Amino acid sequence: MRAMLLEKPGPVSSSPLRRAEVPEPAPGPGEVAVRVSACGVCHTDLHTVEGDMPLPRLPVIPGHQVTGTVEAAGEGARRFRAGQRVGIAWLGSTCGACTFCRSGRENLCREARFTGYHRDGGYAERVLVPESFAYALPDGFSDIQAAPLLCAGIIGFRSLRLSGIKPGGRLGLYGFGASAHVAIQVARHWGCEVYVFSRGREHRALAEDLGAAWTGRVPESPPVPLDSSIIFAPAGELVPEALTHLDRGGTLALAGIHMSPVPRLDYAKHLYYEKTVRSVTASTRADGEDLLALASAIPISTHATQFPLAEANHALQELKAGRISGAAVLVP
Repeated sequence: MRAMLLEKPGPVSSSPLRRAEVPEPAPGPGEVAVRVSACGVCHTDLHTVEGDMPLPRLPVIPGHQVTGTVEAAGEGARRFRAGQRVGIAWLGSTCGACTFCRSGRENLCREARFTGYHRDGGYAERVLVPESFAYALPDGFSDIQAAPLLCAGIIGFRSLRLSGIKPGGRLGLYGFGASAHVAIQVARHWGCEVYVFSRGREHRALAEDLGAAWTGRVPESPPVPLDSSIIFAPAGELVPEALTHLDRGGTLALAGIHMSPVPRLDYAKHLYYEKTVRSVTASTRADGEDLLALASAIPISTHATQFPLAEANHALQELKAGRISGAAVLVP
């Protein structure tokens, strides 16, 4: 089968992904083989390909926002029928027995394995997934529309939860890419006022189209203090800015898997009055199920720019340059 293979990390400007023919994967016990219809391109893929994170294996096929159809099932796998549409997300497996798994916090499992990182992912024609970590896709979304929901959507949804935003509250979003363009639709569904900070004019225009009450650039100030904020951009220098604009008792959620160094904070200016900073680490399967159900109820509209699978390097280059409005999706 065709795949885009990472054999050695490097700057995306050097096109480190190689077009390759690799053996078709055969499902093991409890697994299903999925023919890929679409795979979203994520900032986590960018960090993987460029080596910002330690890589547990090489070579590896990236990609973890996968939609497709079940082709075959391994021994004992009975959850999905052949031809059924499914989605695959970042969380690929957990131990199921540790304190975190047993307390509904499987995203913190020390034995967690992730799609496109520990396991080969969706930058390919076929991919394997444990059936218990696959999602049944809701009707009303094409495979291309659904792909960004499977990480950008899920992590945005978990970030909203951890930010503590309440219906009708004032929410700040820093960076307006794939995750934020889904999160704003959930927040508006909850009746929140959303204030968006983005350096890109097209991104700010999309935010306004999706109902933002205000858009601007850092270091501009929003017209009101914010109850909660989420930083989606992998830029640590945004943390002091975001804390400055929080109201008393506000929470700042950091949604990225990787972030540049955070500058020194001033306790009185940035943290006093019971402000909270918390990171967002992956997500649980429950987050995914809840987001997909809500996506149908709203319904969420995803904005996707399509690229052929062979142009994965170019898609990552466009993502890094901030030239993708909404989400980028690879189509085999």
